[in-house]
Amino acid sequence: MVFSGEQNPNRGQQLAMESAPVLKLEDLLVAYPGAPEPTLDGLTLSLQRGERLALVGPSGCGKSTVAKAVLGLLPEGSRSQGRLELMGSDPRRLRRGALNRLRGEAVGLVFQDPMTRLNPLITIGDHLRDTLSAHGAQAARAEELLQRVGIGPERMNSYPHQFSGGMRQRVAIALAMALQPPLVIADEPTTSLDVAVAGQVMAELTALCQEAGSALLLITHDLAMAGRWCQRMAVMQDGRLLEEASASEVLLQPQQPLTQRLVAAARQREGGATPQAPATPVVLELHQLRCWHRLGGWPWQPQWLRSVDGISLRLHAGETLGIVGPSGCGKSTLCRALMGLNPVRGGEVMLQGRDLRRLQGQDLRQARQRLQMVFQDPLACLNPAMTVIDAVADPLLIHGLASPGQAREQARTVLESVGLDASLAQRLPRQLSGGQQQRVAIARALVLQPAVLLCDESVSMLDAEIQAEVLALLRRLQQDLGLAMIFVTHDLSVASGFCHRVIVLDRGKVVEEGPGDQLLRHPEAAITRTLVEACPLLPTRNR
Repeated sequence: MVFSGEQNPNRGQQLAMESAPVLKLEDLLVAYPGAPEPTLDGLTLSLQRGERLALVGPSGCGKSTVAKAVLGLLPEGSRSQGRLELMGSDPRRLRRGALNRLRGEAVGLVFQDPMTRLNPLITIGDHLRDTLSAHGAQAARAEELLQRVGIGPERMNSYPHQFSGGMRQRVAIALAMALQPPLVIADEPTTSLDVAVAGQVMAELTALCQEAGSALLLITHDLAMAGRWCQRMAVMQDGRLLEEASASEVLLQPQQPLTQRLVAAARQREGGATPQAPATPVVLELHQLRCWHRLGGWPWQPQWLRSVDGISLRLHAGETLGIVGPSGCGKSTLCRALMGLNPVRGGEVMLQGRDLRRLQGQDLRQARQRLQMVFQDPLACLNPAMTVIDAVADPLLIHGLASPGQAREQARTVLESVGLDASLAQRLPRQLSGGQQQRVAIARALVLQPAVLLCDESVSMLDAEIQAEVLALLRRLQQDLGLAMIFVTHDLSVASGFCHRVIVLDRGKVVEEGPGDQLLRHPEAAITRTLVEACPLLPTRNR
């Protein structure tokens, strides 16, 4: 479909538009309100029907701003110059009605978090039917679309919260492809998914794009995934196009220093050698830990979700224990249970020789200071209204361990230890880059001087270069402070090079354990083999 905003073109014009680029950017400049420098600074890019282009680059380079500019979703007061054409129309010059039609019918969107598009009060079926009806399409296609992404018709009346992350992302793909748009924009669509589900989601998305003849613009920091699913790759730096070529050419023969660093960092994380475990005392020990969630059923015959079902493990001082497994296997539930955020049904949690389940009141509060957590999304654990230094000092004040002045001094010391400049102390979390935000989250966890640090997907949202920096920081802090760490990740290759030992979970149980590099070479459990096979790898001359 062609959009002019005012009138329908004749047949000759329509044919010309079909051969023209779906998306064309020339010398595009975008500056956000109050920003000293433009976020996009002369970006030139084009995308034809049926093409799959990966847009990669470090955090803050402007990748997501491209999507916002194309959709006319820039904040009010933003400055935009240069050429921007989507299906022959400039979104900046369309009236609201034409712009909404362009957004709805010309572009399909798949976001990192599908819940940003899903209304928690509307069933999955109604999401699809409403989308189809709003643009004059047959609402009866809703069931067909769900089946196409691997969801049975019996789930039409389910709500978003009743779906797993992978299933919600499948629904997002069905919504994006409902009108067979000429362009699909997928902005970090697999960041929060395990590698097996991520592979399935990308396979479904690319297959649907091929069937519809849609162009795919994949915004990602995962170079291996980009190389696996896209024909071309464009590397951005500081709002400009740094390098563009076929995906294999960029990954095998990177021309620019930044691209070379990104590729090197991505190769470094692929199945590195497992470090030798230290011979130190046990600091944390779990015996048959169980976390069950009731799903309903009759009072005399309840149904349970056994998220953590009899897990036993030992963690030594200065050791990093990796926990991997598919989505829903119990990784995050285990961490949340150790932090007291999820109820524990049974078992023992021995921290430095004390059973946390037998402690109460002040004794429990003091013991839990020795166990801290770094979450996947740092903004989820940082108060957006608090400055960096106040956010780091806050745990000391909560536990009554220091006066306000003393707490701020200790916070400055910890911020320095995680490599943050003192000039950032008075900034708000949203004013920092993703890597800086994660360093603040680490500093906040360390200020109480814990013996054990829980890292729940703490680097999954970072690009390869920043991810390598944060992992190096964690390793240095571990060596300096003697920290024991539980490192939760969906990526076995990352765990292999960073963790001293790795356990694999499936359905709340430990199914395999050993050095990460050994699990990569000789996986025994079925789920481990699935995770290994699903890991996207950078191309080499030999494969």
